[in-house]
Amino acid sequence: MSVSSSSLTTAAIVSRLRAAGCVFAEDEAGLLLSTAPTPADLDAMVARRVAGEPLEHVLGWAEFCGLRVYVEPGVFVPRPRTGFLIEAAAELAREVTGTPVILDLCCGTGAMGAAVVAGLARAELHAADLDPVAVRCARRNLEGTATVYEGDLYDPLPAALRGRVDILIASPPYVPSESVGLLPPEARLHEPLHALDGGADGLDVVRRVIGGAPGWLAPGGRLLVETSERQAPATAEAARAAGLTVRVATSDDLDATAVIGTRQA
Repeated sequence: MSVSSSSLTTAAIVSRLRAAGCVFAEDEAGLLLSTAPTPADLDAMVARRVAGEPLEHVLGWAEFCGLRVYVEPGVFVPRPRTGFLIEAAAELAREVTGTPVILDLCCGTGAMGAAVVAGLARAELHAADLDPVAVRCARRNLEGTATVYEGDLYDPLPAALRGRVDILIASPPYVPSESVGLLPPEARLHEPLHALDGGADGLDVVRRVIGGAPGWLAPGGRLLVETSERQAPATAEAARAAGLTVRVATSDDLDATAVIGTRQA
């Protein structure tokens, strides 16, 4: 259900959004109008957006890789650039003989796992995150598709999954601590710090993901980690140190970088 009229006219909504610094005010106004169930809801949603809350938190969903992903206030919003890692992961998963086993680590809302398996004929998907709110979102987004675990990285995973993972995808926090304050207010004020702050050089969690990966990957299994272009060399070196064969993939169009490590068969 959506509202076509309100105490706020479309022009007034656009004007308020633009004054609040929303670059795509017209598009956002259309989304708010089509999502709000009542005029009162619309008025409240516009006020939340004008106050600086991320549009996705206000709407209750995010568009990601062609999917509409459920999000709650306070969770990390999936970024368009992560679509590059998704494409690479899906392509590699199609090379797996039989049903690929996929693990979405630091899964957040489960958007990454959902997008990867959406492009596959079949898959066995597992996902994990330490944030209870994110896990709740992931369980909703992946209902009937995956098993979602709550806990720190590999800790909550069942032992039976060891050595079986064909594709391990992860978008851990990789913003250096001193740079968190430079992030847009939408991120630093409304998304959880643990989903953004990667420690002194941004790679604290990334290194833990990489270090634990070989024990969970199947022979020939691939680890795909999102990182930045500047951090790619150090991320790749961590993967080599873990015994993986490494390549770095980039997308200029999406300003995206992924380090891909392979466990030798």
